[in-house]
Amino acid sequence: MESFGNRTLGDSGIDVSALGFGCWAIGGEWSAPDGQPLGWGKVDDEESVRAVRRALDLGVTFFDTADAYGAGHSERVLARALGKRRADVVVATKWGNVIDEERRLLTGSDDSPAYARRALTASLRRLDTDWVDLYQLHLSDADPERAAELRGTCEDFVREGLIRAYAWSTDDPGRAAVFAAGEHCAAVQHRLNILQDAPELVALCEESGLASVNRSPLAMGLLTGGHAAGRALEAGDIRNAPPAWLQGFTTEGGADPEWLARVEALKEILTSGGRTLAQGALAWLWARSPRTVPIPGFRSVAQAEENAGAIAKGPLTAAQLTEVDGVLGR
Repeated sequence: MESFGNRTLGDSGIDVSALGFGCWAIGGEWSAPDGQPLGWGKVDDEESVRAVRRALDLGVTFFDTADAYGAGHSERVLARALGKRRADVVVATKWGNVIDEERRLLTGSDDSPAYARRALTASLRRLDTDWVDLYQLHLSDADPERAAELRGTCEDFVREGLIRAYAWSTDDPGRAAVFAAGEHCAAVQHRLNILQDAPELVALCEESGLASVNRSPLAMGLLTGGHAAGRALEAGDIRNAPPAWLQGFTTEGGADPEWLARVEALKEILTSGGRTLAQGALAWLWARSPRTVPIPGFRSVAQAEENAGAIAKGPLTAAQLTEVDGVLGR
């Protein structure tokens, strides 16, 4: 780790910018068969492409997507945006969900080794690349014994040069430890933000020498300051009809007032040093552990610029971390 601006994915030797970009939102609208929205609403693909390219210009070298995002659409948009700069970046994608690309549906899941190979082949085609840098199991509650088998499959992929390293996207430390035992496991992707700490997973990453890739670093948008209590979001946005795992939003639509009150209480600390609220939330993650790599989502050039702007301001101080715990009663 030469400068604050870089992190390494575990012991893989794969260097990434301290900030990655999460590509869920740029996949656009997709849904479950019952109509439950699984995306963040409509997107403008041209703006997504401009935003990815702006992020590259600002030093972001790590992009995290999944075959399921937009039922393949996110991978295609990312490939188009990267173009000839593919070799300059680290691309992470995920597998385990079964998708219908034409109907933009999530149709089920498949934890078989044979499906992992089919999914990887399809992702490589959509990403227009010969390799994936970090391949991640997207089934957070997969059976640990089956996961051990899939870990072996991932080692095969590494030997074949199809992937460089692998990880599990899960919030369960016991499951994460199954993949962590693998030679080329480089990370755990898990939820982590100032409102939702994950001490066991951070400890596992530090003890096992893995990167802690942080999804929901801005608490699904609550830490951007752009939400008001009781204000519904657009149709097709998963936060309007939040599944059980998505906390901080109500089934009536809009942000949970209790969560917004916590954000307000943290505002002064997070906006120190000329930071925006979102930049402060990212700064907390970097201060939390030298292993963290937050991957905030984005849909516009402006969001790309704001998120990337956090790198220059660096992490919060140890004193500010203590102050945050005091405010939140931790």
